[in-house]
Amino acid sequence: MSRRLLFGVEIDALTMDQTVSRCLEAVAAHRPLEVGVVNAAKLVNMRRDPRLAEAVAGCDLVVADGQAVVWAARVLRRPLPERVAGIDLFMRLLAAAEPLGIPVYFLGAKEEVLARMIDEVRTRFPALRIAGHRNGYFADAEQEAIADAIQDSGAHLLFLGMTSPKKEIFTAAYGKRTGVHVVHGVGGSFDILAGVTKRAPRAWQALGLEWLYRLLQEPRRLARRYLTTNAAFLLMTARELVRRTPATGSAKRSL
Repeated sequence: MSRRLLFGVEIDALTMDQTVSRCLEAVAAHRPLEVGVVNAAKLVNMRRDPRLAEAVAGCDLVVADGQAVVWAARVLRRPLPERVAGIDLFMRLLAAAEPLGIPVYFLGAKEEVLARMIDEVRTRFPALRIAGHRNGYFADAEQEAIADAIQDSGAHLLFLGMTSPKKEIFTAAYGKRTGVHVVHGVGGSFDILAGVTKRAPRAWQALGLEWLYRLLQEPRRLARRYLTTNAAFLLMTARELVRRTPATGSAKRSL
């Protein structure tokens, strides 16, 4: 399997179709597969948070959730075939699970948001087998019992609607204990399906401006975070480009 080393992180050079296939193959083979997704903000935070970096590195698949990561990979001559957005992978897996009868479990969000999200999922995928669900507000001491409850549910796909680094740390510590075949951290996807937040139109996504669309929805909460992480990511990319470029100005040969 082809991987690209970017900012010290190995990212799988997979298309969306290939990623979905890998997940379904894991289910069919009863083989555990942890899916990690990275965007610009997470790559910045991984340098500040060793636990997050270790958790992402431990994933079986790591794909580029952010368009900025795809662009940076191209600039650094480590090209990735396309963006594999976490929410799109989430929906593709639900669509595939429905006709195959694959049971799923949802963990994350506030109770009312989770309920609204499940209603929306049932509307879109009426035959989907939902093995269980739980909100994402729990103490660290509860994690083991939650993992055991997921195992008892018989779910094969686990979707975590929690923020980083909580979802990565839970997956790293208890992903295998849950007994599921595929674990996918979907971040704020539960909020989007529940109608709490709106996803950027496709044109904004194609331009890599989903972060700006979210910023316009919640400027007070997100302004500082996005501006600082985006600037840090640009600086990281520039430094990596300089590091890989010899004094003659020609790009280094890819390893």
